[in-house]
Amino acid sequence: MSDQTYNVALVGCGRIAGHHCRAIRATPGLRLAALCDLKPEAAEQWIEGDDIPVFTNYHDMLNTLPEIDIVAVITPSGMHAEHGAEIIEGYGKHLILEKPTVLRFSDLHRLDEMARAKGRRVFPVYQNRYNKAVVRTRQAIKAGELGDPRVITVRVRWCRPQRYYDLAPWRGTYALDGGALTNQGIHHMDLLRHLGGEVKRVNAQMRTLGADIEVEDTVTAVIEFESGAVGTVEVTTAARPIDYEASISVLGSEGCAQIGGIAVNELQIFTPDPDACTEHSEDFSDCVYGNGHYRLYEDMVTDLNGGAPYPMGAEETAKTLALLHAFYVSDEKGDWVSPGEESIRLGRTGDPVADLYRTPAPGAA
Repeated sequence: MSDQTYNVALVGCGRIAGHHCRAIRATPGLRLAALCDLKPEAAEQWIEGDDIPVFTNYHDMLNTLPEIDIVAVITPSGMHAEHGAEIIEGYGKHLILEKPTVLRFSDLHRLDEMARAKGRRVFPVYQNRYNKAVVRTRQAIKAGELGDPRVITVRVRWCRPQRYYDLAPWRGTYALDGGALTNQGIHHMDLLRHLGGEVKRVNAQMRTLGADIEVEDTVTAVIEFESGAVGTVEVTTAARPIDYEASISVLGSEGCAQIGGIAVNELQIFTPDPDACTEHSEDFSDCVYGNGHYRLYEDMVTDLNGGAPYPMGAEETAKTLALLHAFYVSDEKGDWVSPGEESIRLGRTGDPVADLYRTPAPGAA
């Protein structure tokens, strides 16, 4: 085991960057080394009195500070693949990729191959897997406390009016954002697999009902798991005037578990042991991102130091992205589809909006 201290830099300094900064500062073996954003004031808000340099071009940052070991890419979702590829290929750094990791699973396979060729790693972020309610429910499923899963249900009913999508040009686009299922529902897509196992096929319909945007703000679907269980998915940002619900439930032959709250942080129903609901619920009212980032950074350091493997590796995460795409492909074909085919819409290239978030390399025209 190594006791190396790893220098971490952030590229993209929106709201969630502050949470990454707190987790990095709290994790033994990590040092917050630099911040980078096209808007310097966005990065400067997370310095918090420390001597942390700020850059507006990550090429300049990585050339100036070659001691950086790890780069957390927190830019618009559709730019993760491009930014990540440049950082691996040009500078040979480990990557942390915020959800949804990348928009196309073929890009994640490519990034993982590039990283491994240079002896580096890609660390996707699905922090809700660490929530106490999720951990207890998965433990119950593995131990047979709920019996055989029969019906798994996701229901996300959130309010994202037009002003939310108007906050930035990348929002609400297939090229850089994805719709309600990709941006707001991705953690529930990941938990479908994490709790229910692999999905055999999906039949989905998507609509845009509550905002003038390119992508879907509403999806409903029925799904079949390889285990024989079935499920339903309802994810919408067209609820008004407030957020109502974000839940996932597992109905088994011996009982039921339901996880809700603002970020699947409350164990609301747990029939094997109802008293466990309080013990395995967490208060995320002061931070919707919860506590998972702290744990995943610890797991990343453990992995890099030769300990237990990081639990959400690229191969595992690519399966979640393949499931995500199955919903879009089903909507495009109007039929049942199995995970494995990529959407013609989600993560498409060539959108001029991407030019707003590109950073030229030194000497580039």
